[in-house]
This record gives sequence, C-alpha cells and structure tokens, in this order.
Amino acid sequence: MIIDTIENLNKYIGINPLFSKVVEYINNNDLCAHEPGKVEIEGKDLFVNYAIAKGKSVDEAKIESHDVMIDIQIPLSCPETMGYTPRKNLTETEYNAAKDITFYPGVAEKYVTINPGEFVIFFPQDGHAPCVSENPEIKKVIFKVKA
Repeated sequence: MIIDTIENLNKYIGINPLFSKVVEYINNNDLCAHEPGKVEIEGKDLFVNYAIAKGKSVDEAKIESHDVMIDIQIPLSCPETMGYTPRKNLTETEYNAAKDITFYPGVAEKYVTINPGEFVIFFPQDGHAPCVSENPEIKKVIFKVKA
C-alpha cells in the first residue's frame, strides 16, 4: 500500500509500466467533472471507474483484494477512510475470477483517511476496505492497473 498526494504520483511510475499512463490521464483530464462510468485507457489492462460510492460504517465496509489488478483510489468529494489488512493475515475465501475480487469476513486491522488531492495504491497483497465515511456518498475514481 502506498499513500501520497496526487502531485507525487509521478514518483511511482517505475513500479509498473502502466503508472505513467495514469499520470498522463490525470494531467489531461478533469477528474471531478466526469460523469460516473468506466473509461478504458489501455483496454482491460488499464481503465478508470468514476464512481459515486455509498458511505459505509467500519462494520459495513467489506475487506477485499484483487489478484490481477492494482487499485489506485482517489477520493474527489470528501475524505474517505479505508481499512487495510495484509492479505497474508486474511482467511482465504472464494475468489471471483470474473470480477477479480475476493471478499473477506471481519473488519480491517488498520484504517487511514485519504483526503481529496491524495491517493492510495492497493496491490494484490493488500486487503482493503474502502468507502468508510459519515458522508452518504463519496465521489471517487478508481484506476485499475494490471499488476
């Protein structure tokens, strides 16, 4: 997991060859002005989901992980708290290959709040529980990057 400000995202482009395309996309698009939906940047290897997610309590937010994709999550409208548990500490449950997601029971070990103007990167080894907020809705973008 990596947490930083959007202006520093370019410092992480060496981690994955597609991260430079994410930086380029952010620099050339107004993320806040986009309507909800999916935009393919590099086909199934890199796309962005513009979402309006429901704010959840810690107990409602499900821990999830992805085998194929890396998440770069950016809250736009308000701070968003996200749970984190190393995947090695989670009890394996059924993986949904079609949606590249595994859900886990329980609550996360740690929580961190990400503000607009910041991002968090979750890798396949990172269990995460997004969308914890007292706000009823969170406008956010989630870049899905092939690991």
